[in-house]
Amino acid sequence: MSKKLFVGSLSWDTNDEGLRNAFRAHGEISEAVVVSDRDTGRSRGFGFVTFEDDDAADKAVAALNGSQLDGRTIRVDVAQAKQRTGGGGGGNGRGGNSRGGYGDRW
Repeated sequence: MSKKLFVGSLSWDTNDEGLRNAFRAHGEISEAVVVSDRDTGRSRGFGFVTFEDDDAADKAVAALNGSQLDGRTIRVDVAQAKQRTGGGGGGNGRGGNSRGGYGDRW
């Protein structure tokens, strides 16, 4: 089973390969991504590393949380699942019906 780690406080200079190299010694990595701004392409200062093995991920957290990477002290923790909101609808609290609650009468 794989485990994804959150890596925060990254240097603006850290890229995917640098992130992968920093974590490589702790186990097999399936993905290492520095998150970048959609508009500018600049790093947003955080990323994710996915390990193939849960134990390797846990060891990486213990070894690298608070360590230095590209001149910055990084924060490493197990990534939390993103909370999904109910998206869609009209945003008026009536399930998208914008006719004042009289939808069946119009």
